Amino acid sequence: MSSNDEHPLSPFRSWLGVAVITASLFVFVTTELMPVGLLTPVSRSLDITVGVAGLMVTLYGVSAGLGVPFIVAWTRRVNRRVLLSALLAILAVGNLITSISPNYPLVLTARLIMGFANGVFWAIGVSMAMRLVPGRLASRASAVALSGISIATVVGIPLGTLLESLTDWRTTFLIWSGLGALVLLAVIIVVPSLPSENAVSVREVFGLPIRNVRLRVVLFAVVLYVLGHFGAYTFIRPFIEQNSSTSSRFFTVLLIIYGVGGAAGNFIAGYTVTKNLRGSFAVACTGLVAALLLLLTIGHTQAGLIFSLILWGVSFGAANLCQINVTLAAAPDTFEAAMSLNTLAYNTSIALGALFGGLFADHLGVDSVFWYGVVLTAASVLLTLGTRRRTAQPVAENEMAASA
Repeated sequence: MSSNDEHPLSPFRSWLGVAVITASLFVFVTTELMPVGLLTPVSRSLDITVGVAGLMVTLYGVSAGLGVPFIVAWTRRVNRRVLLSALLAILAVGNLITSISPNYPLVLTARLIMGFANGVFWAIGVSMAMRLVPGRLASRASAVALSGISIATVVGIPLGTLLESLTDWRTTFLIWSGLGALVLLAVIIVVPSLPSENAVSVREVFGLPIRNVRLRVVLFAVVLYVLGHFGAYTFIRPFIEQNSSTSSRFFTVLLIIYGVGGAAGNFIAGYTVTKNLRGSFAVACTGLVAALLLLLTIGHTQAGLIFSLILWGVSFGAANLCQINVTLAAAPDTFEAAMSLNTLAYNTSIALGALFGGLFADHLGVDSVFWYGVVLTAASVLLTLGTRRRTAQPVAENEMAASA
């Protein structure tokens, strides 16, 4: 996935390319999760329930997860710069359609198609960044690229919510369409030609967890915590509005607090995973459980909300970094195939988490979604702690997939 130390690109051109890949990840992540901060205005504008509005996340995640191994296999001979350009074009057009859509079915159709593009990007994006630099710097390039997740959480999603409060949700998606077009232009100008390398077949991808028991355990643990986290996180705005008297501006502040916590958790885990990978992941998921319980008990006060969102952000930032590294540790020789499976499991779980959360919200109330999150994240902790030998090995610093 990385080049030799003798690299044809200058250091400036190499790292500029990595920065563009990071920007690509930023727009993909913010597009996927933007509806989280906009569920209430979208549901009001289109006259649907918040549970139905949550399908904007569900369908996006379904296509992002289920389509990955197939599309990556079908495009195995496509130059990766060309493929990334096509994915960003789909994202820009999809956000444009969302912004002008007269009805909700068209919004869902656009989100479904954008989800396919998102999933393929996750399968190829990090390896593209690693190929842009000399081999000895590949892990650093992957860390920089993956920092786009933290940037999206800290800046992108809160910014989208702020833009909605100043304008409306349609304008927010229109602005993100323009941002996607700018990143597409940067890819065309900056990123060099990257012929496809090490493409894996669909059979190899799906056969890996059958042969690799450790990877199978990791994927189950990831599915559980992602189901729980995103089931609750998708409905954070309705939950806060129902349980406390806060303005949309204060909600934006809370999202920024959450994002800063996520960046901090990412940074902290970058050090702890080299010491105890299993313990780091277990502690991060335990923090998710604690944060959700705190929201249910003290989330009616502003101080309680701030403290809970800080803990939630730190815990999720750490868990997100840990799950990438446990995947790497479980399948170091077949990382691209393992990441395809990770992408499938992660994004499908986002979709199902939002779907199940919507069902709970519409039938049992928004609070029930957070109890659902508590149960599933706790199950991930128990599974991780119960499989010590399969997930305990630390990741060497020169093998880490990411750090903050």
